Amino acid sequence: MIKDRHNLIAIILVILFGIGLFYIGTDGFRAFTAESARTYEILQDKPEFPPVTLEDSHERTYAFDEFAKGNYVFLTFMYTSCTTVCPQLEMNMADVYEQIPSKYIGEDIVFLSISFDPERDDPSTLTKYRSYFGSDGETWRMARINDQAELDSLLEKLGVIVIPDGNGDFTHNSAFYFIGKTGHLQQVMDYTKIDEAADTVVNILNSEEGE
Repeated sequence: MIKDRHNLIAIILVILFGIGLFYIGTDGFRAFTAESARTYEILQDKPEFPPVTLEDSHERTYAFDEFAKGNYVFLTFMYTSCTTVCPQLEMNMADVYEQIPSKYIGEDIVFLSISFDPERDDPSTLTKYRSYFGSDGETWRMARINDQAELDSLLEKLGVIVIPDGNGDFTHNSAFYFIGKTGHLQQVMDYTKIDEAADTVVNILNSEEGE
């Protein structure tokens, strides 16, 4: 009986020690994977959107700040030649867009899809691509960043991983990015959880309206 009790205590201590190590190693259970760890770290810093020049589907060129105009920005990164995750990402973005009350669209929040394949995703290609998802080209724009240094800086700031595979495609992570009115990253959302993302945005917009 005493031996069994000692064994039980030893097992409990080992489990508690393991939980303690896991807690430390995952930053309080928040970072279970490399991706979630990277996202958590970025959200702690809330980086500011770096200066970039966008060229959209209408061949207009302007700074990100000029597009945002002090609004919230709901953002994705994609490339039009993608046949896997990007079409689903943009379809889900369209669903979020549709769930935002129209009184906020263009007044408090704008939507933006940025291509990380500027060589192929010229304005005419972006025009065709946005037509698949109902992007109006105004309150939801699709654009590219022609300056590679600016693009690289933006991807690094927001933790977007883009790795060319040598065959014209890319390995990349995907998410919804929510930029605050001051130009700082506020949220990184799971793009597969459409209703949750929409609810988060609407709650933020509603709470601000009530202030």
